[in-house]
Amino acid sequence: MRMPVAYLPHGGGPWPFVEMGIFEPAPKERLLSYLRSLREMSPEPPKALLVVSAHWEERVPTVMSSAQPPILYDYYGFPPEAYKITWPAPGNPALAERVRTLLGAAGFETATDAQRGFDHGTFVPLKVAWPDADVPTIQLSLIRGLDPARHVALGKALAPLRDEGVLILGSGSSYHNMRGFGNPRSLAESEAFDRWLHDTAALDEDARNTQLAQWTRAPAARQVHPREEHLLPLMVVAGAAGSDRGTVPFTDVAMGVRVSAIHFAAEG
Repeated sequence: MRMPVAYLPHGGGPWPFVEMGIFEPAPKERLLSYLRSLREMSPEPPKALLVVSAHWEERVPTVMSSAQPPILYDYYGFPPEAYKITWPAPGNPALAERVRTLLGAAGFETATDAQRGFDHGTFVPLKVAWPDADVPTIQLSLIRGLDPARHVALGKALAPLRDEGVLILGSGSSYHNMRGFGNPRSLAESEAFDRWLHDTAALDEDARNTQLAQWTRAPAARQVHPREEHLLPLMVVAGAAGSDRGTVPFTDVAMGVRVSAIHFAAEG
């Protein structure tokens, strides 16, 4: 059975597990509820998770290949408990090789990294969604240069994994301007961009992917994403979505801006 694909907001730093004071209580609980729902989104339990996180960029698509990935605490300035969070999901070296095979067939040069650990774009939301850490999980990097069309093509190459029981997740944020949080102008900018995202995700495959590749033409694009690394996981997910049209299972206002998740699933 074909797995869906999802682009999700992972929040900031270790927010569910350390009191950071960045989320109002109600939006925080709504985001937690959405993340918990991820384990129910697929028609059957996934055999493995493939995560494209905003927090890993390499010259070529690079896949995590360790059988027991460590945790990469890729944040700083938090209380000591933020550096004791665990999420001991097993890796999947066989899936890593399958990813390389698919990408190589599509013309991508690839690499592996046996030392890479789960960054907070992976272990933070997935510790909420799969607290038992019992699903094999690997990460795939973004490509330096951040070309949106290349990331759509990357996702297209990965699409066969959906028929092999692999759940593909893009972890980022539909709004990511650190200077914009709490700015009175940011809500209108975020909502204009968010409406464009919703409309674009619902288009047919060719129109959707063309518009995503030209995302800088969207309303308030560079105000919302001064740098696009938190948006590009959506491009990978959209590429893997094929003809499936996007839906918005979660949208909310937190820290003064609107943030959404986008899922793609086969009808029926």
